[in-house]
Amino acid sequence: MCGIVGYTGRQDAAPLLLEGLRKLEYRGYDSAGIAVENDGRLRMVKASGHIDRLEEKTHGGADLPGCCGIGHTRWATHGAPTDVNAHPHMSNDGKFAIVHNGIIENYSALREELRGKGFVFQSETDTEVIVHLLDMYYQGDLKEAVMRTAARLEGSYALGVVCADVPGTLCAIKMASPLILGVGIGENYFASDVTALVSHTKNVIYLEDGEFAELTPESITVYDVAGRPVSHSISRIVWDVEAAEKGGYDHFMLKEIMEQPRAMKAAIEPRIRSGRIVLDDFDDAFKVCFDDVHRIVITACGSAYHAGCVGRTMIEALCRTPVEVDVASELRYRDPIIDDHTLLIAVSQSGETADTIAAIREGKNRGAKVLAIVNVVGSTIAKLSDYVLYTWAGPEIAVATTKGYTTQIAVLSLLAVWMADRRGLLTPERYSELTGGILDLPERTQRAIDLNPQVAYLAERYRDNTSLFFIGRNLDYAVCLEASLKLKEISYIHSEAYAADELKHGTIALIDEGRLVVALACCEALFDKTMSNIKEVKARGAKVLAVTHEGGRRVFAEADDVLFVPVTDPLLAAIPEIVPLQLFAYYVARANGCDIDKPRNLAKSVTVE
Repeated sequence: MCGIVGYTGRQDAAPLLLEGLRKLEYRGYDSAGIAVENDGRLRMVKASGHIDRLEEKTHGGADLPGCCGIGHTRWATHGAPTDVNAHPHMSNDGKFAIVHNGIIENYSALREELRGKGFVFQSETDTEVIVHLLDMYYQGDLKEAVMRTAARLEGSYALGVVCADVPGTLCAIKMASPLILGVGIGENYFASDVTALVSHTKNVIYLEDGEFAELTPESITVYDVAGRPVSHSISRIVWDVEAAEKGGYDHFMLKEIMEQPRAMKAAIEPRIRSGRIVLDDFDDAFKVCFDDVHRIVITACGSAYHAGCVGRTMIEALCRTPVEVDVASELRYRDPIIDDHTLLIAVSQSGETADTIAAIREGKNRGAKVLAIVNVVGSTIAKLSDYVLYTWAGPEIAVATTKGYTTQIAVLSLLAVWMADRRGLLTPERYSELTGGILDLPERTQRAIDLNPQVAYLAERYRDNTSLFFIGRNLDYAVCLEASLKLKEISYIHSEAYAADELKHGTIALIDEGRLVVALACCEALFDKTMSNIKEVKARGAKVLAVTHEGGRRVFAEADDVLFVPVTDPLLAAIPEIVPLQLFAYYVARANGCDIDKPRNLAKSVTVE
């Protein structure tokens, strides 16, 4: 949600800023802008809508010469997505320009204070108070002005600042929003995400909350909240620029669906050695912690929450430990029953999800130990948590997650088996079955792709549905939740997921002639019951697209069309089951001409409440 980028060096800044903003498009935005310092003067151009408009207005950046600047993609929170509300924002005297990711919670009081002192506001945003505070506090010392300004701000922020009085210098400061420094030779950068940097440098510094950085072409100096210099090690990005490009696919989403077998291998294979699950991510302290756990709470948002629903089924079945799955935005407000015998598992692709961060803090305040399952190394959630399991999915650019979700389930399956074994609840035979099944997941994922060449045809057939339902039982229902979300978020078609037997408790009233129902019938123990539910909707005129195991023929008696998945251990079936439904959502959206990688109103990383 929102993206910022900054550059100082020897090259023209504007083209580099525009390139960086394009790399951050996946975060979601509705306007964009850049500001460049040149010979002690700031010039700024902003545009609502697509970055193409910004490029047109600047002639690809040629109209803004200079080697130091900042850029921003905005996702509107305070004020409509207009040119005026777009970032950067500039001080009344033209001395400062800033970009901001986050929300300033006390902006109303600050706005009134600054108006009383004669500052004139141009926009409706919360951000504009920051640039006027900088102007108010500036007495010739940029560092002091930035730090005094930050001390007045309540909320979350990643800030980039450029000052006409200090040519070639960028300032960056963060609090509860992502911000990364890129270390170059004769040039340095900052950005919300490494995807904006990786084509220029793989050497990065992860700022901590409250830290402030001064960047010049030759140096980066980081200070703590008290203004004292602090040293940071430089981290190396392990993936290359090709991983953040489409690689011949029409969309990042399709590329990332097809990358899932490889992502599975990266998440799984290093953690199973000689038939044993080895979680080097943990030290002995976690083993001691887990031995004292009486209950587990999984918290997450969106697709990560759906992965948590799958995780609950696996952990409860294998560990016989109570597991609760909570939407993070609700957990933080409902006085949850969490104590020092609770393990809180926080799941997030980006590691920057604001509600999940708040839920972690709530859990830690109540004594829980926190285990994070995240993709992004050095993210806020990774740093806040006591223990971390990385999914190693690689960069995920499409807003609608695919490989992020499936690798989260893969890691949860490893964790579930490890915990059950730790508690002595698995026979050697069952342990071997499960570890073998997990190792087979990359192949089963590829098989789920290969089995369904007809999925694009089916998408064309059902593209005109305006509302549909996904039904399933047990683990199938957990998969329905994610399948429904995938369809609605990229195709804008209304869909709902229901536990199949709940239809008769009200929802079946919505089934009418021609209504599409996608029925997951992969839970063998409940197959006959699911077939009864399929018959119920068929009797009311519904069309049924069924998902069942390869070779399963019984579903043909009722289903109009069928997608197949390979037979997998019932506890591990969620990953191959979701794959054809990801493809179905993709092809429906493509058939309807939707912006698949950047669906309207959505952001990849939700960093504000």
